[in-house]
Amino acid sequence: MRVLQLGLVAALASGLAAIIIYITGLSNSYDGYRVSEEDMSALMALQNGVKKCVNANGLGLQAVGGKDYCQVTIQYPSDTVPKWKDPKTGELEGLAFDFDICEAVATWEQVRNSTTILTKEYIDALPNGWEEYAWRRINKGILLNQCQNRTECMEKLSLVLPEVPPYVPRQFGRCAVIGNSGDLLKTNFGEEIDGYDVVVRENGAPIQNYTKFVGRKSTFRLLNRGSAKALDKVAELDETGREVLIIKTTIHDIMNKMIKEVPIRNPVYLMLGTSFGSSAKGTGLKALEFALSICNTVDMYGFTVDPGYKEWTRYFSESRQGHTPLHGRAYYQMMECLGLIKIHSPMRADPSRVVDWLPSRSTLTAARFASEKMLRKVGAGMEGPLSGCSVIKKFDRRKTPDNSGLREPAFRHKKYVKGATMYPLEKNTGMLCMVPTT
Repeated sequence: MRVLQLGLVAALASGLAAIIIYITGLSNSYDGYRVSEEDMSALMALQNGVKKCVNANGLGLQAVGGKDYCQVTIQYPSDTVPKWKDPKTGELEGLAFDFDICEAVATWEQVRNSTTILTKEYIDALPNGWEEYAWRRINKGILLNQCQNRTECMEKLSLVLPEVPPYVPRQFGRCAVIGNSGDLLKTNFGEEIDGYDVVVRENGAPIQNYTKFVGRKSTFRLLNRGSAKALDKVAELDETGREVLIIKTTIHDIMNKMIKEVPIRNPVYLMLGTSFGSSAKGTGLKALEFALSICNTVDMYGFTVDPGYKEWTRYFSESRQGHTPLHGRAYYQMMECLGLIKIHSPMRADPSRVVDWLPSRSTLTAARFASEKMLRKVGAGMEGPLSGCSVIKKFDRRKTPDNSGLREPAFRHKKYVKGATMYPLEKNTGMLCMVPTT
């Protein structure tokens, strides 16, 4: 019997050792990706913090741990009535959603230190960037034979393709992203919204006649394919001609013609986006992504995130089918509990509301280091604003935008990356950090 007991103990010890080897990455040949006990403690602290934060601030949402320290499941109360049906299967949206907080904290850090505007420098930096990427950003680009005639591709993109990024990380201070939810009509956020340094709006959402609810200021406007095709109508929403229009899909010959002939005075760019897997969908998430790439803090308004959601409404038009609303609300709550955004809604209307149990900056930083190692990201575990980058493209100083007038955080960011070491470009690793380094 004692032999059997010893054998059982040995087997358990062997299995535990195998698990530890798997978790800590001791089998990795590159020490930079090795996950230490301190890293695992940081991930455990992050997971616990996110769970407490969701439970305290989620207005009925509950978060529980998953199979490891990277997994969090956010659950709705059992009496929640889902409304969205999968268009392929016809099945109703579920009431529980699994999220990988390691992937989220690492990916969003990358966003915060990268450009999200497509530039010529970005395309040039990619291996075969024109042949394998550029033509995909042109409507019917397949007819261009993968940009074999680069001049023709350049001509199609020229009106929306700056040489270098027009904006840098942390260039702006407090920013607000305004969604189009009908919930805005239950609020009086207009004056509050106008107090931000930057306001980002979506698609063709009007301001006139709704200023009490949505404010007057508009700095950027993110456009989906449908809104971009009506670029002239969207431009009319801004009488100043200073609102920057950012198209998240492709440039179209019709759009180019409107820019030239209408003419459209507003700056127009294409967005260089990141993939967030099965997270929240739609223009709203992309607007948050853009804001997080250029702003110090980001607040969101006009996203349907309160319980009791019963229909898809926009504040300026009739009800309409939307994206997975329950999944989106859960994802945005996770973003708030990672310290990325602050949610404002009819049930969270107090501008001084404190997000309880928000993980500390030191916890988030340590967890990001660990997450980057587990995901084997280039520069994993490094400090500073270049840690999440796949490659740093050195610019010709003569082409670098003017630094004068930048906020101190943005200036510090650019000063840090000056003279930085080049990282190797690995295929399919994500976005590039397009920052001046010469």
